[in-house]
Amino acid sequence: MSGRLTVIGLGPGNADQVTPEASRAVAEAKFFYGYKPYIDRLELRPDQTRVASDNREELARSRDALVKAAEGHEVAVVSGGDPGVFAMAAAVCEAIEAGPAEWRAVDVAIVPGVTAMLAVAARIGAPLGHDFCAISLSDNLKPWELIELRLLAAAGAGFVIALYNPISKARPWQLGRAFECLTAILPGTTPVIFGRAAGRTDERIEVYLLADVDAEKADMATCIIIGSPETRIIKRGDRPVLVYTPRSAAGSRK
Repeated sequence: MSGRLTVIGLGPGNADQVTPEASRAVAEAKFFYGYKPYIDRLELRPDQTRVASDNREELARSRDALVKAAEGHEVAVVSGGDPGVFAMAAAVCEAIEAGPAEWRAVDVAIVPGVTAMLAVAARIGAPLGHDFCAISLSDNLKPWELIELRLLAAAGAGFVIALYNPISKARPWQLGRAFECLTAILPGTTPVIFGRAAGRTDERIEVYLLADVDAEKADMATCIIIGSPETRIIKRGDRPVLVYTPRSAAGSRK
Protein backbone atom coordinates (compact mmCIF):
# COMPACT_ATOMS: atom_id res chain seq x y z
CA MET A 1 0.00 0.00 0.00
CA SER A 2 1.38 3.38 -1.00
CA GLY A 3 1.65 6.14 1.56
CA ARG A 4 1.84 9.88 1.28
CA LEU A 5 4.74 12.28 0.80
CA THR A 6 4.25 15.95 1.61
CA VAL A 7 6.91 18.53 0.76
CA ILE A 8 6.51 21.32 3.30
CA GLY A 9 7.78 24.91 3.10
CA LEU A 10 8.64 26.23 6.57
CA GLY A 11 9.18 29.84 5.51
CA PRO A 12 12.27 31.96 6.18
CA GLY A 13 12.65 31.03 9.84
CA ASN A 14 10.12 33.01 11.86
CA ALA A 15 7.50 30.70 13.38
CA ASP A 16 4.81 33.32 12.67
CA GLN A 17 5.51 32.93 8.95
CA VAL A 18 4.75 29.21 8.88
CA THR A 19 1.38 28.85 7.19
CA PRO A 20 -1.55 27.03 8.88
CA GLU A 21 -1.48 24.52 6.01
CA ALA A 22 2.18 23.75 6.72
CA SER A 23 1.48 23.36 10.45
CA ARG A 24 -1.32 20.88 9.71
CA ALA A 25 0.95 18.92 7.39
CA VAL A 26 3.62 18.72 10.09
CA ALA A 27 1.05 17.45 12.60
CA GLU A 28 -0.09 14.68 10.24
CA ALA A 29 3.31 13.29 9.15
CA LYS A 30 5.22 10.55 10.96
CA PHE A 31 8.65 10.65 9.32
CA PHE A 32 10.51 13.89 8.56
CA TYR A 33 13.37 14.17 6.08
CA GLY A 34 15.36 17.38 5.66
CA TYR A 35 18.47 19.47 6.11
CA LYS A 36 19.26 19.44 9.84
CA PRO A 37 18.75 23.18 10.54
CA TYR A 38 15.27 22.94 9.00
CA ILE A 39 14.42 19.75 10.88
CA ASP A 40 15.54 21.46 14.09
CA ARG A 41 12.86 24.12 13.65
CA LEU A 42 10.16 21.53 14.27
CA GLU A 43 8.72 20.65 17.65
CA LEU A 44 7.89 17.03 16.99
CA ARG A 45 5.97 14.56 19.13
CA PRO A 46 7.55 11.37 20.50
CA ASP A 47 5.76 9.35 17.79
CA GLN A 48 7.34 11.44 15.01
CA THR A 49 10.80 10.60 13.64
CA ARG A 50 13.52 12.94 12.35
CA VAL A 51 15.87 11.90 9.54
CA ALA A 52 18.34 14.76 9.12
CA SER A 53 20.94 15.04 6.36
CA ASP A 54 23.45 17.46 4.85
CA ASN A 55 22.54 20.40 2.65
CA ARG A 56 23.85 18.89 -0.60
CA GLU A 57 22.03 15.57 -0.28
CA GLU A 58 18.73 16.63 -1.84
CA LEU A 59 18.36 13.71 -4.25
CA ALA A 60 19.44 11.07 -1.73
CA ARG A 61 17.05 12.60 0.81
CA SER A 62 14.22 12.54 -1.73
CA ARG A 63 14.86 8.90 -2.60
CA ASP A 64 14.93 7.84 1.06
CA ALA A 65 11.66 9.69 1.70
CA LEU A 66 10.02 8.09 -1.35
CA VAL A 67 11.10 4.62 -0.26
CA LYS A 68 9.47 5.23 3.12
CA ALA A 69 6.30 6.64 1.59
CA ALA A 70 6.05 3.75 -0.87
CA GLU A 71 6.03 1.42 2.14
CA GLY A 72 2.77 3.04 3.25
CA HIS A 73 3.95 5.71 5.70
CA GLU A 74 3.03 9.38 6.16
CA VAL A 75 6.26 11.15 5.19
CA ALA A 76 7.26 14.81 5.11
CA VAL A 77 10.20 16.40 3.33
CA VAL A 78 10.80 19.80 4.93
CA SER A 79 12.33 22.78 3.21
CA GLY A 80 13.14 26.33 4.19
CA GLY A 81 11.22 29.11 2.46
CA ASP A 82 9.04 27.75 -0.32
CA PRO A 83 9.82 24.16 -1.38
CA GLY A 84 9.35 25.05 -5.05
CA VAL A 85 11.93 27.87 -5.11
CA PHE A 86 15.48 26.46 -5.36
CA ALA A 87 14.43 23.80 -2.86
CA MET A 88 13.15 20.29 -2.26
CA ALA A 89 10.03 20.05 -4.44
CA ALA A 90 12.08 19.90 -7.64
CA ALA A 91 14.43 17.28 -6.14
CA VAL A 92 11.46 15.09 -5.19
CA CYS A 93 9.98 15.39 -8.69
CA GLU A 94 13.37 14.57 -10.22
CA ALA A 95 13.67 11.47 -8.03
CA ILE A 96 10.16 10.32 -8.98
CA GLU A 97 10.84 10.75 -12.70
CA ALA A 98 14.05 8.70 -12.53
CA GLY A 99 12.88 6.20 -9.92
CA PRO A 100 10.92 2.93 -9.92
CA ALA A 101 7.28 2.74 -10.98
CA GLU A 102 5.97 2.42 -7.42
CA TRP A 103 7.19 5.92 -6.60
CA ARG A 104 4.77 7.35 -9.18
CA ALA A 105 1.92 5.79 -7.21
CA VAL A 106 2.83 7.71 -4.05
CA ASP A 107 0.38 10.45 -3.11
CA VAL A 108 2.49 13.63 -3.35
CA ALA A 109 1.50 17.07 -2.05
CA ILE A 110 3.49 20.31 -2.10
CA VAL A 111 2.74 22.80 0.69
CA PRO A 112 3.93 26.32 -0.21
CA GLY A 113 5.81 28.63 2.13
CA VAL A 114 7.04 32.21 2.30
CA THR A 115 10.23 32.36 0.27
CA ALA A 116 13.18 34.60 1.20
CA MET A 117 12.69 37.26 -1.45
CA LEU A 118 9.10 37.85 -0.28
CA ALA A 119 10.17 38.14 3.35
CA VAL A 120 12.96 40.58 2.47
CA ALA A 121 10.72 42.62 0.17
CA ALA A 122 8.06 42.96 2.86
CA ARG A 123 10.63 44.33 5.30
CA ILE A 124 11.69 47.19 3.03
CA GLY A 125 8.59 48.15 1.01
CA ALA A 126 7.66 46.79 -2.40
CA PRO A 127 10.77 46.25 -4.53
CA LEU A 128 8.98 43.41 -6.33
CA GLY A 129 6.05 45.66 -7.23
CA HIS A 130 6.63 45.20 -10.96
CA ASP A 131 8.15 42.41 -13.08
CA PHE A 132 10.93 40.48 -11.37
CA CYS A 133 12.89 37.23 -11.53
CA ALA A 134 14.89 35.04 -9.16
CA ILE A 135 18.35 33.67 -9.96
CA SER A 136 20.53 31.38 -7.86
CA LEU A 137 24.21 32.26 -7.99
CA SER A 138 25.24 28.72 -7.09
CA ASP A 139 27.07 27.04 -9.95
CA ASN A 140 26.88 23.58 -8.37
CA LEU A 141 24.13 22.52 -10.79
CA LYS A 142 24.67 24.87 -13.74
CA PRO A 143 27.69 26.55 -15.33
CA TRP A 144 28.68 30.05 -14.28
CA GLU A 145 28.56 31.19 -17.90
CA LEU A 146 24.81 30.48 -17.92
CA ILE A 147 24.35 32.47 -14.71
CA GLU A 148 26.09 35.49 -16.24
CA LEU A 149 23.97 35.19 -19.39
CA ARG A 150 20.78 35.20 -17.33
CA LEU A 151 21.92 38.12 -15.17
CA LEU A 152 22.69 40.24 -18.22
CA ALA A 153 19.43 39.28 -19.95
CA ALA A 154 17.31 40.03 -16.88
CA ALA A 155 18.99 43.37 -16.19
CA GLY A 156 18.79 44.36 -19.85
CA ALA A 157 15.07 43.56 -19.93
CA GLY A 158 14.38 45.74 -16.89
CA PHE A 159 13.59 43.00 -14.36
CA VAL A 160 14.13 43.43 -10.64
CA ILE A 161 16.43 40.52 -9.72
CA ALA A 162 16.36 38.48 -6.52
CA LEU A 163 19.62 36.62 -5.93
CA TYR A 164 19.60 33.40 -3.94
CA ASN A 165 22.68 31.51 -2.69
CA PRO A 166 24.85 34.58 -3.27
CA ILE A 167 28.11 33.53 -1.64
CA SER A 168 29.75 30.78 0.41
CA LYS A 169 33.18 29.67 1.56
CA ALA A 170 33.40 27.42 -1.48
CA ARG A 171 32.12 30.19 -3.81
CA PRO A 172 33.63 33.46 -2.55
CA TRP A 173 33.89 35.37 -5.83
CA GLN A 174 30.61 34.91 -7.73
CA LEU A 175 28.64 37.70 -6.08
CA GLY A 176 31.34 40.28 -6.80
CA ARG A 177 31.46 39.13 -10.40
CA ALA A 178 27.65 39.34 -10.61
CA PHE A 179 27.74 42.95 -9.48
CA GLU A 180 30.42 43.68 -12.10
CA CYS A 181 28.13 42.26 -14.80
CA LEU A 182 25.14 44.26 -13.62
CA THR A 183 27.12 47.50 -13.29
CA ALA A 184 27.82 47.31 -17.02
CA ILE A 185 24.07 47.58 -17.69
CA LEU A 186 22.36 49.24 -14.73
CA PRO A 187 22.92 52.79 -13.45
CA GLY A 188 25.02 53.16 -10.32
CA THR A 189 21.98 54.64 -8.54
CA THR A 190 20.07 51.34 -8.75
CA PRO A 191 18.94 50.28 -5.24
CA VAL A 192 20.35 47.03 -3.91
CA ILE A 193 18.84 45.38 -0.82
CA PHE A 194 20.78 42.96 1.34
CA GLY A 195 18.25 41.00 3.42
CA ARG A 196 19.83 38.65 5.91
CA ALA A 197 17.71 36.26 8.02
CA ALA A 198 14.51 38.19 7.34
CA GLY A 199 12.03 37.71 10.16
CA ARG A 200 14.50 36.12 12.55
CA THR A 201 16.15 37.57 15.65
CA ASP A 202 19.42 38.15 13.77
CA GLU A 203 17.72 39.93 10.86
CA ARG A 204 19.69 42.58 9.02
CA ILE A 205 18.17 44.60 6.17
CA GLU A 206 20.43 47.12 4.43
CA VAL A 207 19.98 49.28 1.34
CA TYR A 208 22.85 50.34 -0.92
CA LEU A 209 23.32 51.85 -4.35
CA LEU A 210 24.81 49.57 -6.96
CA ALA A 211 27.85 51.84 -7.31
CA ASP A 212 28.64 51.45 -3.59
CA VAL A 213 27.72 47.82 -2.98
CA ASP A 214 30.17 45.49 -1.20
CA ALA A 215 29.79 41.78 -1.92
CA GLU A 216 31.64 40.85 1.27
CA LYS A 217 28.68 42.04 3.34
CA ALA A 218 26.66 39.01 2.21
CA ASP A 219 26.63 35.40 3.33
CA MET A 220 24.52 32.33 2.50
CA ALA A 221 21.71 33.57 4.78
CA THR A 222 21.40 36.73 2.65
CA CYS A 223 18.87 37.24 -0.12
CA ILE A 224 19.76 40.15 -2.36
CA ILE A 225 17.25 42.18 -4.35
CA ILE A 226 18.63 44.34 -7.15
CA GLY A 227 16.22 46.96 -8.41
CA SER A 228 15.48 47.94 -11.97
CA PRO A 229 16.32 51.42 -13.27
CA GLU A 230 12.79 52.44 -12.19
CA THR A 231 13.07 51.22 -8.58
CA ARG A 232 12.89 54.11 -6.12
CA ILE A 233 14.02 54.89 -2.57
CA ILE A 234 11.70 56.99 -0.41
CA LYS A 235 13.49 58.77 2.42
CA ARG A 236 11.32 59.40 5.50
CA GLY A 237 13.41 61.36 7.97
CA ASP A 238 14.09 59.27 11.07
CA ARG A 239 12.01 56.37 9.78
CA PRO A 240 13.55 53.59 7.68
CA VAL A 241 13.52 54.17 3.94
CA LEU A 242 10.98 52.52 1.70
CA VAL A 243 12.13 50.88 -1.52
CA TYR A 244 9.58 50.15 -4.22
CA THR A 245 9.26 49.48 -7.91
CA PRO A 246 6.34 51.32 -9.51
CA ARG A 247 3.47 49.20 -10.81
CA SER A 248 3.79 50.71 -14.28
CA ALA A 249 6.80 50.91 -16.59
CA ALA A 250 7.43 53.14 -19.58
CA GLY A 251 9.71 50.80 -21.51
CA SER A 252 9.72 51.23 -25.28
CA ARG A 253 6.53 51.44 -27.33
CA LYS A 254 6.39 50.71 -31.03
